[in-house]
Amino acid sequence: MEGVCSGQVQHKTSTVVWREVEMNKRKLGSFALCAMLFALCVPVQAQQPKVYRVGVITVGGPYYEVIDGLRAGLKQLGLEEGKQFILEIRDTKGDAKAAEEAAKDLEKEKVNLIYTTSTSVTLAARRATAEIPIVFCAGTDPVVVGLVDSFAKPGERLTGVYNRATDLTGKRLELFKEIVPQLRRVVTFYDPRNPVASESSKLARETARQMGIQLVERHIASAEELQAGVRALKDAYFEVSDALVHIHAQLIIDTARGKRLPTMLIMQRSVVKGGLASFAVSFHEWGYLSAKYVQRILTGVKPKDLPVEGLDKIELVINQKTAKQIGVTIPPDLLTRATKIIR
Repeated sequence: MEGVCSGQVQHKTSTVVWREVEMNKRKLGSFALCAMLFALCVPVQAQQPKVYRVGVITVGGPYYEVIDGLRAGLKQLGLEEGKQFILEIRDTKGDAKAAEEAAKDLEKEKVNLIYTTSTSVTLAARRATAEIPIVFCAGTDPVVVGLVDSFAKPGERLTGVYNRATDLTGKRLELFKEIVPQLRRVVTFYDPRNPVASESSKLARETARQMGIQLVERHIASAEELQAGVRALKDAYFEVSDALVHIHAQLIIDTARGKRLPTMLIMQRSVVKGGLASFAVSFHEWGYLSAKYVQRILTGVKPKDLPVEGLDKIELVINQKTAKQIGVTIPPDLLTRATKIIR
């Protein structure tokens, strides 16, 4: 009996041990499986593309065409909006103080970079921030206004694309005289507190003096003052570089056309919308060209290593339909020289 009992005890003990071993194996197998799945999940998460945040500060209005160009350029470079980058747009409606506040907020929110669509907004963003990189679209020489040290070596934080909108002020007035040979007096509106507008009006003043044209300069400090001035418009209108004025271009165009007054504008879009003529770059192409600066800074390149690039494709656009409506006959040689004619 003792031998039997002893055998039974040994058998039960072996069975218990075997079961414990099997349970431990299963636990170890489960743990190993979990560990393996976790290890597989980590690389997947690591491979998820980073979503970059680009803070865009614009004066609004026609400058959204620059932003459309930026989107198209980034898409061409392989960056998909919503998946790899988002644009956080701040529309300041031409208010310099609002531009400064927007820049401060975006830096506090730690966006990856700030993108600006005009010289005045860029100046405001630079004043208001300390460390964040800025990619600009400037219509005035960025060295002259102090945005960068030089085209080749822009400096620590700012770089971008420059078009010669302000530099071409004198040439635009010369073309205006060719389009309207009897031109003797033109009116322009601008905010004298805006250094870009002041520089552009200075160039217009010098050219007008040389050509024997009277340039009437109307100073404005708000949209309300501009609107009042436009309602009283009695002479041909010549546009200088002022973002506050640009965003109200449609009011100027409609008023001038209603009074049968010719207009020379900075933006091509303004001519498409009914203005008489413009001599400038494409805003869409401007934004498109700037996309490579955004892409490279987002991927780690320093602004100081990206020379400022100029957009030199200047186009003369004439609206033949508007010319007929206001009684202006465009000289045939100008129609031949025009890049685009809207009929």
